[in-house]
Amino acid sequence: MSVAFTQPQPAPALVSRTEARPGAMASYLILSADGAADWTADPTQATAFASMREATRQAMRLPSSLKAYGLPRGAEGMVH
Repeated sequence: MSVAFTQPQPAPALVSRTEARPGAMASYLILSADGAADWTADPTQATAFASMREATRQAMRLPSSLKAYGLPRGAEGMVH
C-alpha cells in the first residue's frame, strides 16, 4: 500500500434541512430512542451520526419534500 494514499477517516455529521423561504434558519434532525424524527434550530442538540455517509443515508430516508442533507459537524455555522 502506498503511503500517498490513506483511508478516509469518518467524521461526525448531522442531518440538516433549510426552508425554501428567504431568511429561514436551518434546522437539524433529532432522532428519539424509538426512531421518531424531530427538528431543532440548535445544532448542539441534534443527533450526531458517526460519519457523513450515515448522515446522508438518514437524510435520504426522509421524505423528499423536506430536502434534507448530510452536513459535517462543525460546518453548521457556515450554512447561512
